[in-house]
Amino acid sequence: MCLFSEMAQFEEVSQKSKLHPKPEGLTLQYGTAGFRTHAKHLDHIMFRMGLLATLRSKKTKSTIGVMVTASHNPEEDNGVKLIDPMGEMVTAMWEGYATQLANAEQDSLLKELKDIIEKEDIDMSQTASVYVGKDTRPSSASLSQAVLDGVSSLGGKTHDYGLVTTPQLHYMVCCCNTHGCYGSPTVEGYYQKLSQAFLQLTQNASNRTDDQKRLLVDGANGIGALKMREMEPFLRSELQLVLSNDGSSGKLNHMCGADYVKVQQKAPQGMNIAVGERCCSFDGDADRIVYYYTDSKGCFHLLDGDKIATLISTYLKELLTQVLHTQTRSKMKTSTSDIYLFCVCFQAGLNLQIAVVQTAYANGSSTRYLEDVMKVAVCCTKTGVKHLHHAAQEYDIGVYFEANGHGTVLFSKAAQKQIQELVKDSDTNDERKRAVKLLESTINLINQTVGDAISDMLVIEAVLAIRGMSVQDWDAIYTDLPNRQLKVTVSDRRVIDTTDAERRAVTPEGLQDAIDSLVKKYKSARSFVRPSGTEDVVRVYAEADTQENADSLAHEVSLAVYRLAGGVGDEPKSFH
Repeated sequence: MCLFSEMAQFEEVSQKSKLHPKPEGLTLQYGTAGFRTHAKHLDHIMFRMGLLATLRSKKTKSTIGVMVTASHNPEEDNGVKLIDPMGEMVTAMWEGYATQLANAEQDSLLKELKDIIEKEDIDMSQTASVYVGKDTRPSSASLSQAVLDGVSSLGGKTHDYGLVTTPQLHYMVCCCNTHGCYGSPTVEGYYQKLSQAFLQLTQNASNRTDDQKRLLVDGANGIGALKMREMEPFLRSELQLVLSNDGSSGKLNHMCGADYVKVQQKAPQGMNIAVGERCCSFDGDADRIVYYYTDSKGCFHLLDGDKIATLISTYLKELLTQVLHTQTRSKMKTSTSDIYLFCVCFQAGLNLQIAVVQTAYANGSSTRYLEDVMKVAVCCTKTGVKHLHHAAQEYDIGVYFEANGHGTVLFSKAAQKQIQELVKDSDTNDERKRAVKLLESTINLINQTVGDAISDMLVIEAVLAIRGMSVQDWDAIYTDLPNRQLKVTVSDRRVIDTTDAERRAVTPEGLQDAIDSLVKKYKSARSFVRPSGTEDVVRVYAEADTQENADSLAHEVSLAVYRLAGGVGDEPKSFH
């Protein structure tokens, strides 16, 4: 790009940025959830994220996504997330640039912009492409327009998808940058790919009744409900959805949605639930899902991310075992266990390692069930979707879900190639061919770019149908240990430093020893503490054999944190 045109471009940025002025003194941090605050503070942020997305596109020579949403936050809030070329979250380095650009005062915006261009050695003559999407919040229309203004002021091209779920925009970006290999970058293409895979999977479920196909869905009065309405015809009555909180009345995320159900441990308002009926809730931008039901005694049962990860990983493990076992049987009628292992690795053609990635918040019962009963590898990593996604990429098949219901399954390129080759292999026997085709359809049904409530719901429904399980059967796989989460206000959260995926405290001195001593007092007990990422608060988690013991342990650990880590205000009070 010649100097004159570059100067003209920066002049346009300077002029247009005046239409999106930054309030003086306002500072915001780009975190895992992007920027998120009250919508009235975000106009300048959106314009500047349009600028940054354009630079990221020029740098990567790829399409970048910008999603306007505040997920499970109240309707008055809004936010923005950047999406990298393969549909993943933007890299940590560029999160820093986002914060830098967002907090630059009006008169230093161009300087900050030029600093990024210089540091990243960006060729400004390179074309730029940015996909933009928004949720249903009243503020989203004007804020997404500010993003479009930012992109156009640096000469970037945009595709405005309008109202889409966050996972749908991640999917579109991945489809575009893989030149259609992942799918068609349209909303209809998304529906067709997922519904086709779902219908292929449910063909393997025999004699399903209408009751078994019926699912109550809480759409959180958000974009997920809107998109499920659009998708319903593609499912051809194989899933009979009863949508509540569909946005026709009621506020977004108010007394409804996945976060409300998870935190309050009760069904959302606006939903009429019969005893034993299978229900699920999306969050505001449809990237989280939780399931639940009420039993004959009126007790509420929540099936959260831990239960979802367990259901999906055990299903995948069983399919892999079927593929291996049928191949082994066809090759050798009798064998010792040593020969069997040899056959698994060298004759089956599928030598894949499956693992479940959890955080310290995963219920201990789920970890024990996966490791001891299903013999599935479990990896623990730091809290946050970025850490889970990264850890899952280390395995042939990596399953990850946070307890809040955000998660997905990742299949390595090598794993996908092996499965596709077996589907085409004419020597594969019928039983094995069926298992491999189920794996192939499952891969097509999963949105591997990010947690996706719609995709995850269809996977869960397909697995329950294929295995002939009710929601009660699923819930009974293991029983959660009673647990309690508390928080303690401290003068400086940086006093707490952790190791071992946040499960052990390194500082302050004596805190971990105190926690260890307290844990020994209770049966099946575990506890850890970690500093909040955003406020001077220390989060305490405890689990034990009874709710009373979990509560007592959480309280005692809270007292230890208060006394050893500089607690502020009154001492934590006991539950009982």
